[in-house]
Amino acid sequence: MKQTGKRWGLRRLATPEGFFTMAAIDQRPPISKFIARKRCITETDVSDQEISTIKGLLAQGLAPSAGALLVDPNYGYSAAAEFLRPDRGLLITLEDHRFEEDDRGRKSRLIANWSVEKIRRMGADAVKLLAWYRPDASADSLTHQHEFVRRVGEECAKYDIAFVFELLVYPFASVSESFKDYREDPNKQAEHVVNSVLEFSNPVYQVDLLKLESPIPAPLLPDPQSEHAASVQLTFNALSKACQGLPWVLLSAGAGFDEFTRAMTFAARAGASGFLAGRALWADLIEPYPDQNEVIKNLKTIGAQRISRLQEIVMQYGEPWRPHYDWSKGLSLSEHYPSPVNGEEPEPQVPRP
Repeated sequence: MKQTGKRWGLRRLATPEGFFTMAAIDQRPPISKFIARKRCITETDVSDQEISTIKGLLAQGLAPSAGALLVDPNYGYSAAAEFLRPDRGLLITLEDHRFEEDDRGRKSRLIANWSVEKIRRMGADAVKLLAWYRPDASADSLTHQHEFVRRVGEECAKYDIAFVFELLVYPFASVSESFKDYREDPNKQAEHVVNSVLEFSNPVYQVDLLKLESPIPAPLLPDPQSEHAASVQLTFNALSKACQGLPWVLLSAGAGFDEFTRAMTFAARAGASGFLAGRALWADLIEPYPDQNEVIKNLKTIGAQRISRLQEIVMQYGEPWRPHYDWSKGLSLSEHYPSPVNGEEPEPQVPRP
């Protein structure tokens, strides 16, 4: 990567040692569901103001300990802005939480009236885009998702801002009509996860950092020190190989903290450079709401301890992000990356745990 804006953005997201210890508070449906449960109301009755209140609490509680914060532009940024630290990184979400779906696939879309250009102008260090994906979806769905990601990648290159790309495998609607939330598919196949990563690590998408799920459902992961860990580690290694040299971080997808800690250990051993985690850090810590003082206390103590624990794992086992660039050759301010190198990488073999 030669674009200086992208490089600088990734450096701001990372610790001085080159690891990513980032917290996500861009969730929308999960927070609406939480408020509805606490208030004993329907999700449609949840106010935008209360969603923003929760996000403000999360920002206030986690900003002191997280290396970077991921926020959404509609609810999160205005609520989090006063708590954002100028010496830490900032990512802004670009995908809408709603999507078009049929029996054989999903089609993502951007948040209305938002763009890479606007995110760059507001001073963020990176654009985060999520795309639901599975290699066996319909041709129409696959084409849409490929073009959706490619266009955002081109815009990030044009405006010289880091592109953090998130992938989640999902079940078809014909199999699970109730699966609409941003959480892990409990029946996902490791091959689908790995081959999805292999697709989007292609240079044509111009991704700078991959945000990836565990290839094996988190509740099924064994203790990383157990006799059953070796085969699982091979699967995480295949995931890392599919990144084709791109740095990557682990997402939590609604896993509990203990489950995510196990996943993080496997991921770091495979070469992950850190984490960009949400509910694993804070879901249970906001339960005292609407007691805001207690929520803040939980986040600043237990939340900070969780980030510190994960950082220890990443620094012990992980691979730091180290940009390979000779600064003596001067700055590159070109709008686009070089053309992708011809030739196909061999498809990683995914061991079955």
